[in-house]
Amino acid sequence: MSALQRIFGRDTKFYDLLEAGAAAARLGATILVGLLPKLSGNPSTEILTELSLARRKHKRISQETTEELCKNFVTPLEREDIEALSTALFKISKTVEKIGERLLVGPPGVDFTNIGRQITMLEQACEVVGRMVGEIRAKSHGEAIRDDYEKLQAIEGDADKLMNELLRSIYRAEVDPRVLVFSKDLYELVERGVDRCRDAGNVVFHVTLKYS
Repeated sequence: MSALQRIFGRDTKFYDLLEAGAAAARLGATILVGLLPKLSGNPSTEILTELSLARRKHKRISQETTEELCKNFVTPLEREDIEALSTALFKISKTVEKIGERLLVGPPGVDFTNIGRQITMLEQACEVVGRMVGEIRAKSHGEAIRDDYEKLQAIEGDADKLMNELLRSIYRAEVDPRVLVFSKDLYELVERGVDRCRDAGNVVFHVTLKYS
């Protein structure tokens, strides 16, 4: 690509990296959904290998984004926006990996059915974020991003309600204190993952407003 093309913002490098980061975050959530059926019995930490590899791949993407920001004077979006979105996306992957690690230390008697409902919402939120990031490079992205932003807000609101419902159910039931503490911490951690998606969506939406 010529220097003139770079100057006029036709270099797609940063769009490619941001979209790759969003795809990595979504992949992690999808792997997490597939992890739940493997938790019966005495699961080995080896089942987290795929999740760990996905997070490491995302880390490399994040590092490459930082390196490209250092090497390139002209960028298609403001540098702080690229950095903020890259960071927000990587935080999703980090949180997803933490959820996977926490799932393996559950005490006997934990019902993973309820947490599965939360994790499905997390995957849905990652999917919406991925679409929003993919729409940034399109000239007519504004309306589509606004629609997806509303969907993301709705998912985040539904996730809040579900977490309160799940907390109410364990607080009002006769359960092993270990199960109660574990479940509460896990519900809150998955909710944090959805919040990470909301944060990434906020960055995309603010970029949309800035360039509309």
